[in-house]
Amino acid sequence: MSTINRKAIRAKVRRRIRRKVSGTASRPRLAVYFSNRHVYAQIIDDTVGRTICSASTADASIADPSKLANCATATKVGNLIGERAKAANVTEVVFDRGGFKFCGKVKALADAARETGLKF
Repeated sequence: MSTINRKAIRAKVRRRIRRKVSGTASRPRLAVYFSNRHVYAQIIDDTVGRTICSASTADASIADPSKLANCATATKVGNLIGERAKAANVTEVVFDRGGFKFCGKVKALADAARETGLKF
């Protein structure tokens, strides 16, 4: 009997998403990643392969060693990435959930980014 390899399944879903989603200069890609400890978000222009801005729980402005990657920290990262996107004159993005289901932490980050004015 075969076992379920969750990392392999997420990698397969991520590849499927990346075939369809790519960022341009006018509408870059908001990519999210969740490890056990941290929440990461980047706004990327895929035409030149450049990160426009990024935010994570590893930043000094959010860093709290007692918190893990949960909905509360994802909301903080979403607010921070929205503010940094405004500073970089980015208003519209394409959301790349990175193979994660759109619920819980992913939804919290996306909603917080939308509240700061990002459109996707």
